Amino acid sequence: MTQAKICGLTTPDALDAALAGGAAFVGAVVFPKSPRHIAPLHAATLFERARGQGPGKARIVAVTVDADDALLTEIALILKPDLIQLHGSETPARAERVRMLTGAGIIKALPIRTHEDLAAADDWEPFADHLMFDAKPPEGSDLPGGVGARFDWVMLADRAFRHPWFLAGGLTPENVGEAIRISGAPLMDVSSGVETAPGVKDPALIAAFLEAVRSA
Repeated sequence: MTQAKICGLTTPDALDAALAGGAAFVGAVVFPKSPRHIAPLHAATLFERARGQGPGKARIVAVTVDADDALLTEIALILKPDLIQLHGSETPARAERVRMLTGAGIIKALPIRTHEDLAAADDWEPFADHLMFDAKPPEGSDLPGGVGARFDWVMLADRAFRHPWFLAGGLTPENVGEAIRISGAPLMDVSSGVETAPGVKDPALIAAFLEAVRSA
């Protein structure tokens, strides 16, 4: 059964919609350039009710972009995420350092536009709990993701990876079913596709996205 991550959550209503809809992962973006940025202390307060096992609970993901040790330590001590998502130019060696520093699992986002971009997966598989294949942002963008771009999902069809992996980039309630069928992705990640404006999550769109994933 395909599972979903709702990323870039900043309000109780949006988090409640994600949990009520059965999201397996919920994401806090700790990156000041993002319209979805949330400070670790705010995130810890907001996400506390997601913590734990069973219905209405989800794994907490802290999304970072080339974060330094000080910020990672703050995230680990205050937010205590289950997973750290590396969404910058981090190396496998840096991922090992992040794991040691935080005690959290690792999601590594890989920007994809062409088949050649998929080659990075081979280098990362031994170091990440989950890979995330995200659309490479448009030229000139100062954000590594969350811009609604997508890539050709056929590139991932019939690909096998050692751990469950995420598909991200340009997903919406309307197209996520097609994305699952084409790519075979076991995990789906959405952020801008359930927003009415950059950083403004719509609980109804979150519910619709999660229902579409369940129905696919």
